[in-house]
Amino acid sequence: MPDAQPYIARRPKRADGARNYDAILSASRKAFETQGADASLEDIAGQAGVAIGTLYRHFPTRASLVEAATREGLADLISRAEALAGSEDPLEALAEWMRGAVRHFSTFRGLVGILTRSMYDEGTPSHAACSAMHSGGARLLKAAQDSGQVREDLTPDELFDLMSGAAWVRENAPAGRDGSPRFVQMILEGIATRPSTG
Repeated sequence: MPDAQPYIARRPKRADGARNYDAILSASRKAFETQGADASLEDIAGQAGVAIGTLYRHFPTRASLVEAATREGLADLISRAEALAGSEDPLEALAEWMRGAVRHFSTFRGLVGILTRSMYDEGTPSHAACSAMHSGGARLLKAAQDSGQVREDLTPDELFDLMSGAAWVRENAPAGRDGSPRFVQMILEGIATRPSTG
């Protein structure tokens, strides 16, 4: 018997359902950004002005709510990778995409761990989008490698491990101190090839 597909929340067509869906999604984004991935679902429902049962009707699991709250950001990363493909400077294209990915991965505390798990776990609601995002980044990496600008032994999974580290630094930074731009720059310096001096 095939595994059940993960539940993906969809905006209802009825006006009252759509209003509740939008209110829950808006409240969840605010709560996740201020309190992290473990924000109280009861508090989110309260902020949205709906009963907890209404929240669960639209988003039966926390994972489905997180997926909906981060769907747009992942879609932007997927389309950005497509737009940057074929760039005249593949390393700069990869660098620009990586910076955007690190910002998204650290939208709120705990998201980098959720996305990392989702990338490899087909049973999670965010898996399909994470997989597509991973593929887009992998294509940009390969273009930079094919151009001779990035070391050939770096795998896409290793690149995502490095970006996850930078995102962790950003999401855990004390107020007013974000070390992730320098972290990403150091990653880029580490993966870039060096011209021969001999």
